[in-house]
Amino acid sequence: MKNSFWRTGALALVAGLALASAATAQTVSFKDPTGDDNGPGSYTYPTDAVYKRGSFDLTGFDVESKGGKVTFDVTVNSPLEDPWGMKGGFAVQMIFIFIDTGAGGFTDTVPGLNVKFDEANAWDKLVILSPQPPGRVKDEISQKAAADRAGAILVPNRTKGAGRTISGTVELEGDPSQWGYQVVVQSNEGFPADKDLLTRKVNEFEGQHRFGGGTDYDCDPHAVDILAGAGTGDAGEVQAQHDMLKYECNPDGSAKTGAVLKMVRKS
Repeated sequence: MKNSFWRTGALALVAGLALASAATAQTVSFKDPTGDDNGPGSYTYPTDAVYKRGSFDLTGFDVESKGGKVTFDVTVNSPLEDPWGMKGGFAVQMIFIFIDTGAGGFTDTVPGLNVKFDEANAWDKLVILSPQPPGRVKDEISQKAAADRAGAILVPNRTKGAGRTISGTVELEGDPSQWGYQVVVQSNEGFPADKDLLTRKVNEFEGQHRFGGGTDYDCDPHAVDILAGAGTGDAGEVQAQHDMLKYECNPDGSAKTGAVLKMVRKS
């Protein structure tokens, strides 16, 4: 009788702990259309074989918050590879996750992306998923990002790639279902321009390690794919992406009108 009572109590305790654990985990997921890895509609991949078709095509974005830590999973439309020996399961991608937690924040982003947010969609947290060592990424941030952004930019202690998904975890409190998000897919550049934060440029014509379809001036957005619309993966979101990333240059190469991004939220 005592053994039966102990077993019943133990099972109830385990079940209760499992339910409590499940209750504390908060998740949110988005999808993005396939085949829209062309920025404002005109961008083309670099010619080197390491840039596999679909490598920068965002297809899914998942967020899980548990115990004061948030894990971000970004899925692309091609199996991840590590041709440059970065040792994290991926190499060519560079992901910028802008978050609006409701605290207000910034409209400018980081050097090398050439995108902004409007006032109604300001970001207050940025998570960078890079194949570069965390120390290298943090050094780049301290040298190139505006000083007032330092506490807002988060770098996971470890970022890994497996299958088609790049993942990283940071310490961040709050309910992710109430936040706004924008995911900018870029390419890891180990030898960036002096002012660019590990990002690869877009030129007029593609080259071995340069995206094409943009301009040789620095007035085009350096974003290959982003979240758009309601983040459901609907085909109409392709046009929404192109609209956000449209730009126009002045004759001298300065930006006449630049890319202005919006957050995507769960309805």
